[in-house]
Amino acid sequence: MLALLVLFLVRRLASRRLPAPYPPGPKRLPLVGNVFDMPTKHMWKTVADWAELYGRIVYVNVLGQPLVFLNSADAAYDMLDKKSLIYSDRPWLTMACELVGWDWTLGLKRFGQEFRAMRRLFRLYMGSRSSVEQFVPIEEYEIRGFLKRILNNPDDFGEAIRRTAGAVILKVTYGYEPKDHGDSLVELIDRTMEQFSIATSPNAFLVDALSILKHVPAWFPGARFKRIAPGWAKLSNDIQEVPLRYVKDQMAKGSTVPSFTSRFLEEKHVTPEEETVIKRTAASMYGGKHTVSSVTTFFLTMMLYPEAQKKAQAEIDAVIGNDRLPSLADMDKLPYIDALVKEVFRWHPVAPLGLPHSLMKDDIHDGYFIPKGTIVIANIWKFLHDPKTYADPMMFNPDRFLGNQPEYDPREYCFGFGRRVCPGRNLAEASVWLSCAASLAVFNISKPVDVAGRQIEPVVDFSSATISHPAPFRCDIKPRSENARRLILVEDEAK
Repeated sequence: MLALLVLFLVRRLASRRLPAPYPPGPKRLPLVGNVFDMPTKHMWKTVADWAELYGRIVYVNVLGQPLVFLNSADAAYDMLDKKSLIYSDRPWLTMACELVGWDWTLGLKRFGQEFRAMRRLFRLYMGSRSSVEQFVPIEEYEIRGFLKRILNNPDDFGEAIRRTAGAVILKVTYGYEPKDHGDSLVELIDRTMEQFSIATSPNAFLVDALSILKHVPAWFPGARFKRIAPGWAKLSNDIQEVPLRYVKDQMAKGSTVPSFTSRFLEEKHVTPEEETVIKRTAASMYGGKHTVSSVTTFFLTMMLYPEAQKKAQAEIDAVIGNDRLPSLADMDKLPYIDALVKEVFRWHPVAPLGLPHSLMKDDIHDGYFIPKGTIVIANIWKFLHDPKTYADPMMFNPDRFLGNQPEYDPREYCFGFGRRVCPGRNLAEASVWLSCAASLAVFNISKPVDVAGRQIEPVVDFSSATISHPAPFRCDIKPRSENARRLILVEDEAK
């Protein structure tokens, strides 16, 4: 209670010297600020509603921590892009960074020398579309196995999606070939990415707003975060060290498969500090596992919007035919498929609120004062559902990206802003495109039916963590024809 009082008094004293007013926002209570205004589910929707009341920049204060939500893409570009020199830091999240130790990953790395070194390695290895071409054989190899796994077990399509995403990352990053089922590294990635998503979610842990709570003992009522943090910290360390040991063992045996990690470790005179940067950058590539959400959303939308599925299949049949699978080389020949993938990214973004930025010095923007240390969050979901930008935004409509006046490419929002744009964007886009195109070429995706033959309507919902996944759903996945079935089997045999 004393700590709350001190925070309140500090804020009151500071407010007397403000060079400009704070941005508008919900009314703040003494001591606790807006703590009771913060939702526990689908925060992006609540924040979008605030835009109607307070405008494109919304200010709240939670237990002394100022937060600014951006509900306009223009505001995000003006602040996070044009003023990236002061808006490119990450906040220090007590749970994720201090108790679990996720501060090593590029996504949460504070702005500074090591951050720049890690970004440099990313740029060297996959910083352009042309550099991603080296991964095409890996992507296309894995997609053939993906199709066969769905053919053999369509009810477990979610596992096929997760395994394929993990396999691409592990091969690109470590030259590691995962097992078809129950691979320990794939499972390790799944667990740690789920924990990362929870640990970085706004409003997930009270200790992030009131850091003094980190000192309470684990047995204390309400201190569940102290009980789970050690286990999460172990996995945070394991996903760096376990695959690194694998690459070093392969190098010692002379059986190295070319990968990101082996390329930079094989350079002469790698210092311990440089090895740490390589290790952390490599493990940061697990962020590519978030394509699981996009591909799962694709299956959901194809079930909900069969007319879009039919148009996409008609384009593939006309351009590719039915004697081979689409490849990444076909991307420019399939404009409707490209539009459909854009709409998958737009309809429900993987990270509706992105990852938070932190202001490195006081700023005055649009006449409002934003103090140093403010957590700045871009409401990407709002940008992608703004009726001023996207007509009838709640509908899934790939045609919006075709014609003489296509709507704005949602991928310019989905992958972040300024110096925090996702460095693995090109690889992620290629993975999602190929998964969608190949699936449409050989499968029909529809709503399941019950024993009486009635269609079962899915419950359309999404998780509220940083990485937002569709709620579990069933769908009926069948080969489009016997020829499609043979194509899957023949292509898989060619692996």
